Amino acid sequence: MAFSFTDEDIKRIEDVLEVPAKWDGKVARFELYSEESGRRIALEIHTSVPVPEEIEDSGHSNLVSVYATSSFLQLQGCTGFIASKELGEVIFVAKTGHAANGLVVERAVGCSLYANVDTRLFSTDFTLLPPELIMSSVALSITESLFDDLG
Repeated sequence: MAFSFTDEDIKRIEDVLEVPAKWDGKVARFELYSEESGRRIALEIHTSVPVPEEIEDSGHSNLVSVYATSSFLQLQGCTGFIASKELGEVIFVAKTGHAANGLVVERAVGCSLYANVDTRLFSTDFTLLPPELIMSSVALSITESLFDDLG
């Protein structure tokens, strides 16, 4: 069954990011700003996106977007997320087969995108990985429990 965001999920994200969601239909928007750094980003969660009939079973019925001053990031077909108050971040994940894509949004007004990360790296000894693979593997490894029922 495809993942869908609930009102409780949006409340958890509000709690971690410490900003209220602004609703516009089925879109929850979070506007983050750091007075200290001057950075701004907007996170939008489209809880339901109409898709063509031929791909209705693809799981792409939601999407997560980040708007920043000089970039736009989008994760389609989110399959789950981890909201960590301790880390001050929300990690949105889309998994297909052995590949995971992650969009990390930080309370400190930062964001990162990791694309096409092989999920088998999550259970690898990180000290054996080349430096270029460590950050994405560590960042997304905490989401591994989300995949237990996805195969």
